[in-house]
Amino acid sequence: MDKAQLTSVEIANLWTQYLNDTMSICVITHLLEHCEDKETIKILETALDLSNSHVKKIELFLKKENYPIPEGFSKNDLDLKAPRLFSDNLILAYMQVMALHGMNSYSLCTTTSIRTDQRSYFSTCLSNTSKLYDSIIGLMLDKGILSKPPNINTPDKVEYVDNQQYLAGWFGKKRPLNAIEVSGLHYNIIKTVVKVVLEIAFSQVTEISELRGYYQRGAKLCRKQIKDMEEMLSNNNLPAPMNWESEITESTTPPFSEKLMLFHVVTLVSVAIGYYGAAFSVAQRRDLAMKYTKLIGEIGLYVEDGANLMIKHGWLEKPPMFSDRQALAEKK
Repeated sequence: MDKAQLTSVEIANLWTQYLNDTMSICVITHLLEHCEDKETIKILETALDLSNSHVKKIELFLKKENYPIPEGFSKNDLDLKAPRLFSDNLILAYMQVMALHGMNSYSLCTTTSIRTDQRSYFSTCLSNTSKLYDSIIGLMLDKGILSKPPNINTPDKVEYVDNQQYLAGWFGKKRPLNAIEVSGLHYNIIKTVVKVVLEIAFSQVTEISELRGYYQRGAKLCRKQIKDMEEMLSNNNLPAPMNWESEITESTTPPFSEKLMLFHVVTLVSVAIGYYGAAFSVAQRRDLAMKYTKLIGEIGLYVEDGANLMIKHGWLEKPPMFSDRQALAEKK
């Protein structure tokens, strides 16, 4: 089976991971340059080793297929002399979200791959990233900075829904949120908080006014979405995850290229659409489902504008494309 040509999905998996890992190498290298906490440094070193190993492995896979290596990001997209942007605690919060994204991505890549070597490779990536995530959560618990989901009272017995009012939410009395709905709100807030942090930090350091406006618009939008989700929790007397904006430094020197910073923001916001969609799919209260529909629409427009900016500046690397049969026919 491994002698078979890589499928289009497998090529897409490798291509996407290559861009993400080359970006991660730049970001983590800069975080390591300024991190002071010894345990956090160990986590960053592990993450950097994993990303470097991924890049080397992907290059081997693609070379065997005679497929061009993506450009991605390199040391030219990194300025180690730039001051730090994040506190050590914020570094952990950032790494928590990035490792979470990684595990979800590797799980999808494993299940969509056909070749044995591809399934084995992404399964290994998933296992290693899971261990990294475990280390991050353990250290955040030790430091008392982990936003834990709220506890829930233990019911006396198993119950079944016996009234259509359970699905209501627009008018009249609303039932309390269930545990599945709270889970979606909690983790979507955690991920959105990190997006706000990046948008604020990058708006401080970017040297392009157009991008500054884009990041500031994104931060405003994400704050609004966080407020919407926090309101759903507070209406049920439930706490919301902590905010990390105060952990951004006052640096105005860009540690990364404009291309990398815009790519990072657009990628994170794009992924958020999928997480909102997952939470929407299990929301059983109509008002909550409608809330997610609105959130998805808002950030969808923001992502499109970000992609247009990348195209304008010549930074959007074209993903693997199928042949344009119509264009080939017209050449004749």
